[in-house]
Amino acid sequence: MGDVIELHAGEYRAGIDHTGAALRSLTWRGRDVVWPYGEDGPTAFQGQVLAPWPNRVTEKGYRFGGAEYHLEPDDPATGTAIHGLVHDRTWSPEAVSADAATLRLDFDGTPGFPFPLELAVTHRLTGEGLEVTTTARNRGGSPAPFGLGFHPYLTLGEPLSALAERGEFTLEVTAGARQPVDGQMLPSGAPVPVDGGPLDFRPPGRELGDTVLDTAFSALERDGDGRAWVRASGPEHRVSLWCDASFGWLQLFSADTLGGADHRAHLAAEPMTCPPNALATGTDLIVLAPGESTEHTFGITAEALG
Repeated sequence: MGDVIELHAGEYRAGIDHTGAALRSLTWRGRDVVWPYGEDGPTAFQGQVLAPWPNRVTEKGYRFGGAEYHLEPDDPATGTAIHGLVHDRTWSPEAVSADAATLRLDFDGTPGFPFPLELAVTHRLTGEGLEVTTTARNRGGSPAPFGLGFHPYLTLGEPLSALAERGEFTLEVTAGARQPVDGQMLPSGAPVPVDGGPLDFRPPGRELGDTVLDTAFSALERDGDGRAWVRASGPEHRVSLWCDASFGWLQLFSADTLGGADHRAHLAAEPMTCPPNALATGTDLIVLAPGESTEHTFGITAEALG
């Protein structure tokens, strides 16, 4: 594994990996608030940066700028290309301080995605938690498609399954619609309202129970600061993820397809700028003109309950 940058501010500590600019660990008052990984590396995209697309893209290829491109499938379960191309690259530190680190990657593209990008990810700790800001700039001479996501797993220090079985895991997701998918986990039709249904987690205090999640949510409802939220609460404390208005989607994954001790142990809360298969469908796909940049911010925080 690459070197790890240690950050600290107030009651928070974080570890940022040079490999993938990934969030390797985040603690609050000595508690893990994300599922950490060690020297053996991440499991199931823990803490990863998902670019230049999040989620999955069809193996059938996509068209952009009048040309057709094909990505190499790397998700055996669905036969799709998953979570971009930068999570295993070595990123370079650009600026590091006690509470913040910016890592940069000059991405030259691949045959399936021949669009050079300059990427920079800044992890910053404050007394209120972690804030992650990403900028992407088109380094090429023609327009470039782009999508971004992140893959932290929120944890409450005990397996999600045990907490849920005791009725001690509640979930709030400020989203009004969900994306139906087919057997490849690719969109099948337009998003549908969650109103009052089994995937309506807008009411605070709703128990997760035995609900299985591997779901993209849209129609995000935002607070006065323009933030959409995922709030996971246990008997003693709450861990929350927020994302700014540049992220129009949230993927929630309850880890039911993971094996062993990782099965249904943590909740992935993934802010995304676009839904699955956006390179092929164009839905909410960002198109960067030559030299143009885009910026996106999300954060994670924790608080005591009671």
